[in-house]
Amino acid sequence: MSTLVDVPNVTYRPKKIRWVAYPVAGAVVVLFTVLSFGLHGSAGFSNSGSFQRGDQAAMIGLGILIGLGVLTFLRPRVVANAEGIKVRNVVGGYDLPWSVVRKVRFDRNSPWAQLELHDEEQISIHALQAADKDYAVEGVRELRRLHAAAVDA
Repeated sequence: MSTLVDVPNVTYRPKKIRWVAYPVAGAVVVLFTVLSFGLHGSAGFSNSGSFQRGDQAAMIGLGILIGLGVLTFLRPRVVANAEGIKVRNVVGGYDLPWSVVRKVRFDRNSPWAQLELHDEEQISIHALQAADKDYAVEGVRELRRLHAAAVDA
């Protein structure tokens, strides 16, 4: 019989967002690179100057930065074990023991799962998104099982 200490970490990350984020980030970089080649000659106003190679490089750099911004949507992750849960969302994160969690929720029509804490606060778990359907349901069930085992221990 295994004890709670023997329970390994479980990790969940969103799945379908990867199908969108990588192609969109790549398309943004390609688009800005192609647009940069159109930056040459006059800037359009009389005596206002002209585009230089630095302007082209800046446009490519801007495309790379925007592409990296799109990839931040791949950041969410949830890692849980017998002791607690670590939630990392697009912005920010939480490291909580199970003792502060009242329940793990995944309400109908909710975009992602949530942790309901004893102090009435709710924390979104962006790693378990409704778009991922069965994968998200499996993740919520596993988090609920770990939470129940920790509370009963």
